[in-house]
Amino acid sequence: MVARGGSGAGWALALGSSACFGIAGSFATPLIHAGWSPGAAVTARVTLAALVLLGPAIRVLRGRWHLLRPNIGLIASYGLIAVAGCQLFYFNSLATLDVGVALLLEYLGIIMVVGWLWLRHGQRPRALTLAGAALAMAGLVFVLNLLGGGVRVDVVGILWGLAAAVGLAVHYILSARPAHGLPPLALAAGGLAIAAVALWVAGSVGIVPLHATWGGVTLARHAVPWWVPILGLSVIAAAIAYVAAIGAVRILGSKLSSFVGLAEVLFAILFAWILLGQLPGLAQLFGGVLIVLGVILVRTDEMRWGRPGTDRTIARSDGVADTAAGPIEQANPAGA
Repeated sequence: MVARGGSGAGWALALGSSACFGIAGSFATPLIHAGWSPGAAVTARVTLAALVLLGPAIRVLRGRWHLLRPNIGLIASYGLIAVAGCQLFYFNSLATLDVGVALLLEYLGIIMVVGWLWLRHGQRPRALTLAGAALAMAGLVFVLNLLGGGVRVDVVGILWGLAAAVGLAVHYILSARPAHGLPPLALAAGGLAIAAVALWVAGSVGIVPLHATWGGVTLARHAVPWWVPILGLSVIAAAIAYVAAIGAVRILGSKLSSFVGLAEVLFAILFAWILLGQLPGLAQLFGGVLIVLGVILVRTDEMRWGRPGTDRTIARSDGVADTAAGPIEQANPAGA
């Protein structure tokens, strides 16, 4: 059966990962303004995060290296699509789209998760889930101030944003796949390592421009060395964020955790206010209320109709999350 005590931990992990992911923009913006290419910032972030998680991943895999073989497809798919692809696509969309439009397009991945569970696994969304999705997306419109006008729209940028949405959806779906006992930390570390290698290869052949500057940057109205935001991007907004996110999906399931992930936008606004001086307006606060209400509706739906073995996990006594054999897991083995 599903461990009752795991729900609170799942929500804490989901909100914590949202906060960590949310601060990424506040760390990346000073770097890009200082002359870093988006590809260079993403590559540095992913590479250092992989190095940070390497030691802990080796420790959790000690005596369990055999778990890597059945999960190699899952790790590779997660690293290439959910990590490297999603981040690259999003940063490329920022080249021609305003941040609000790019973020809204990426968060369409949340709707894609619901659609995937419905079309591929027959998990038809109920009324409250649909209402929560609509309310949350409406809240994003206000939070991102898309009704204020002056938003540039570019076809190529839209395609990059939609590609980022696919990457985000893949992140939630793959994180919920059965991992045959592979710890979330090992999945995160392996995915980041594969993403780092792919980005460096892409950069070496000129597919991803990699150029950086080594001077000071401005963060929280203070001049800081370039490596300060790099460490923030790598340790907080990547290493900690991915581990917490995977752990949350293992407990809450891909659909619910994807909606809780909407809180990333609220955290991003808060951190941008503190670190970059970008003060949110009343419309954004109203949008935040709509997002919270949307998440509550989805949570209520899960509590009313949730069943063991349907997009949830079993908490084992050894502390390793082991996915229950529900419809998702039966239809698609790891790495598919």
